[in-house]
Amino acid sequence: MKQVKMMVPYFIAVVFFFIGLYVYTRVAGPVALSVNSNVTNQSDIFTVSGEGKVEVKPEVAYVRVGMESNGSSVNQVQTEIDRVMERVIGSLEGLGIDREKEMETVSYSINPMFDWSSGRQRITGYSASTQLKVKVREIDRVNEVVDAAVESGANQVGGVSFDVEDREKIEEEARKEAVEQAKRKAEAAAKAAGFRLGRIVNYSEGSNGVTPQPMYDRAMAVEEAVPELSSAKIQPGVEEIEIVVSLSYQIE
Repeated sequence: MKQVKMMVPYFIAVVFFFIGLYVYTRVAGPVALSVNSNVTNQSDIFTVSGEGKVEVKPEVAYVRVGMESNGSSVNQVQTEIDRVMERVIGSLEGLGIDREKEMETVSYSINPMFDWSSGRQRITGYSASTQLKVKVREIDRVNEVVDAAVESGANQVGGVSFDVEDREKIEEEARKEAVEQAKRKAEAAAKAAGFRLGRIVNYSEGSNGVTPQPMYDRAMAVEEAVPELSSAKIQPGVEEIEIVVSLSYQIE
């Protein structure tokens, strides 16, 4: 009888526990039990690069010619550079260069000139400059274009560059060569190291077109052209178009 009395408190505690659990689940919902499972798939990746280069002779040239003039008023310098550049454009049209399609004004500015000798800012005049970008399709006439511009009054010549008409086609040739080289390198490495190449999981590329720096012996003064300078001698050279690719293979 004494043992039964000792078990009563435990029995009551168990009863109250289940009653409390029942009430909690009715109010808050069932107690959630969860099991986390992480599965990691790891694949070995092999990356190889390839280069493709195509040398081409430039097909078109771009020449920048311009005029800079200083004067006492805005109207004076503006009138001067407009007059000279109109004469330059006319001389280039005489060489068969289209004004609308092959000439473009890329800069035009008028700025005040200051004198600080008295300890304060004083405008002494104005400086105006403009540049014309000329597309020369007959690349062997670049020297003739430069000479014509200078003889017509241009006192700035610079930024001569060369290009090809269909660059995308040349880049595609270089890209094909680069990919083929990368695949050959990957196959050779796999054979030597004893692994099998799976599918390509990543591809990236970069391009680099190297334009030759032209050489010419005509130096342009900022304020005046020197008439006794010899004829321009600009050599287009050869342009190298390069594509570099990177292929990443999954190793099986």
